[in-house]
Amino acid sequence: MAIATKKKLDAGNYQLKDQVVAINRVTKVVKGGKNMSFAALVVVGDPGAGVVGYGSGKAKEVPQAIRKAIEAAKKNMIRVPLTNNTIPHQVMGLFGAGRVLLKPAKEGTGIIAGGAVRAVMQAAGVSNILTKSIGTSNPHNVIKATFEGLKSLRDPRDVARLRDKTLEEIMG
Repeated sequence: MAIATKKKLDAGNYQLKDQVVAINRVTKVVKGGKNMSFAALVVVGDPGAGVVGYGSGKAKEVPQAIRKAIEAAKKNMIRVPLTNNTIPHQVMGLFGAGRVLLKPAKEGTGIIAGGAVRAVMQAAGVSNILTKSIGTSNPHNVIKATFEGLKSLRDPRDVARLRDKTLEEIMG
């Protein structure tokens, strides 16, 4: 069986909206005093196209850190398979001590999610989903766990094609 390679998504093709998830002030004590710097964690996505990415940036000033994070996020984008404004099936994303449970929800439920996961779901264009963040509240690990979950989602059309069945047979 051939290994499927994921092709890079070009950020220029989408109307990306960015959302700052976390800004961290870091102080380094040096001989002459204290050096201040900032780290920003940003999520970018096009809700209409179902693409989302995250990135982090560090700089001496907050705006530069955010700008660097946005550039990093554009290079780290994935496509999310959506079915009726929700995900096709339940999935658990794992990264470090972070676990994120993502469950599809029926129309009208909304986004039931905490801070970091909510930002990812809004940016990806998911409008009905139930989520639970388990283990850690560190936004970096929560976002990475969410992305691991989203990457492991399988599009029902691809599954139907692999199993030589129709989409209706797969969806039940």
